[in-house]
Amino acid sequence: MAATDLEETMANLMRAALAGDESAYADFLRHGTVAARRVITYRLGRASPVAPEDVVQETLLAVHLKRHTWRQSEPILPWFLSIARHKLVDACRRQRVRISVPIDDLAEFLAAPDATDSGADNQHIERAVEGLSEAQRKVVRSIAIEGRTIRETAAALAMKEGTVRVAFHRGLSALSQRFGRQT
Repeated sequence: MAATDLEETMANLMRAALAGDESAYADFLRHGTVAARRVITYRLGRASPVAPEDVVQETLLAVHLKRHTWRQSEPILPWFLSIARHKLVDACRRQRVRISVPIDDLAEFLAAPDATDSGADNQHIERAVEGLSEAQRKVVRSIAIEGRTIRETAAALAMKEGTVRVAFHRGLSALSQRFGRQT
């Protein structure tokens, strides 16, 4: 089944399921199982210590628990496959396996970045982190803006990983409070 056909089928089935149609939900899960299994086994490869079927089941359980979060006006495949990707990453972390998951499969569903606002966005981000302490500012920039890991940030800033985690959490909490959201 083509991606656009699968998208339409799964979206229609989920809409019916959310309206109370149990047979539509069963059909949705059948289609979702096939899609999740295909993506997960492809991403894991043959030599992985992670059991693909376990990840498929975790994905279906998460979809079941979070089905109310899908916005019916949005495509369902990116929502569904992001849950599968998160469950795959969680399973790999538990097994201490590193994999990379390219987003090329979702390119047709993702919006293109708006190049005209990148300078303005950077200015807003810089202004937002200005109010943090120096340590928090360095840690938040390193992790949230530059995309470094906790370990990389700790090494770059000559800090302990635990200290980096605390500074990052406190920095994000301060930003959340500053902009009206509670953590």
